[in-house]
Amino acid sequence: MGLTAGIVGLPNVGKSTLFNAITQAGAESANYPFCTIDPNVGIVNVPDERLQVLTDMFQPKQTIATTFEFTDIAGLVKGASKGEGLGNQFLSHIRQVDAICHVVRCFEDKNITHVAGKVDPIDDIETINLELILADLETVNKRIGRVEKIAKQKNKEAMTELAALEKLKAAFENGQPARGVDLTDEEKASIKPLNLLTIKPMLYVANVSEDDIASGEDNGFVEQVKAYAEKEGAEVVVISAKIEAELAELEGDEKESFLKELGIERSGLDQLIEKSYKLLGLATFFTAGEKEVRAWTFKRGMKAPQAAGIIHSDFERGFIRAEVVSYDDLVAAGSMAKAKEMGKLRLEGKDYLVQDGDIVHFRFNV
Repeated sequence: MGLTAGIVGLPNVGKSTLFNAITQAGAESANYPFCTIDPNVGIVNVPDERLQVLTDMFQPKQTIATTFEFTDIAGLVKGASKGEGLGNQFLSHIRQVDAICHVVRCFEDKNITHVAGKVDPIDDIETINLELILADLETVNKRIGRVEKIAKQKNKEAMTELAALEKLKAAFENGQPARGVDLTDEEKASIKPLNLLTIKPMLYVANVSEDDIASGEDNGFVEQVKAYAEKEGAEVVVISAKIEAELAELEGDEKESFLKELGIERSGLDQLIEKSYKLLGLATFFTAGEKEVRAWTFKRGMKAPQAAGIIHSDFERGFIRAEVVSYDDLVAAGSMAKAKEMGKLRLEGKDYLVQDGDIVHFRFNV
C-alpha cells in the first residue's frame, strides 16, 4: 500500500529516541523484525497474532507479515511556516506522509533541556499545530486568488473549490485544523490536490519516564494531552521512548521477560504501529497455503479485484472470483478442508468488499 506515518515533535521530546527504537529493532530473530531502507524511513512489521495461528495451521515454508512505514520528520521550531530553522524541510517532508504521529514530552528531566525552558505538553502541541495551520493558511490564500477569477465565470468546479477554500480560511484564522472542517464530498475532492498539512489524521504520542510506564498510571501531563486529544477526536498512545530503545535491543524471550518485569503486556511500539495502521483506515487480509502464509495491507472499503491487485496487477486485471473464508470461521473449523465441508468457504465476485481477517484465494485469468 505504501502508506506512511510521519513522526514529528519539538527538540528534546524523545522523537529521535523513539525513531531509533523503530529502526534499531532489527534483529532477525525478533518476533517482529524491523528494517531501515533509508536514513529517515523505518519499515516495521505490523504485529498480528492471527499470523502465528495461521502459520501453525498451514505449516508453510515461509511466513511474511505486512509492513508499515514511519518517517522521521526534520525538527521543528516556532516560525517553521516562515522557514525558520529546518521549517521548509519539515513542511515538505510532512506533505509526503499520510498521517502524523506527534510526540509530546510528558516527563521531567533536569538533564534534558526543554526548548521552551519548561515542560508544557499543551504549549508544545499548539506550537506545532499552529505552524501547520499557518502553512496551510498561506497555501489556501494563494489558491483563493487563482480560483476566484474562474468562479466568477460560473465555473461549477471552481465554485465548489472556492466554497471549500473559504470554509478552510475561516477555520485557519480561528486556529482550527482542516480535519475539523465540515466539507462535502465534492469540496473534499476539490481541495485534495493542495495536500494540506492539517487535513492529515493526527495521533498523539505521550512520551513518559520509565517510572511512569512501570507504575501504569498516567501523570498530569498525559491527562492534559488526553483531554486535548479528546476535543479533536484524536487518540493518544502512551510510551516511554527510552524503554522502547532498550526493548529494541532484546530478542524473543528476553523481550517478553523485560515486559513482564515492567508489568505491561505489550510494548508501546506495538501499540503505536497498531493505532497508526487503524488511523489510516487500514486492515489485513491473508493468503495461506503450504508454500506461504502472508498478511497483506488493504484500505477498508476495497472490493475484491482491488485487493487482488495489491498482490499483483495481473490478479486485478484478470479477476474471476475470490474464494473467501473468515479468520474466525477457519479457526473454529480447525482446517481449510473442514471449513469447506462446513460450507464456510464462499465464492465472491467483483463487488465483494474485503473484510479484515479474510483468508482469500484469488482466481484470475490473463
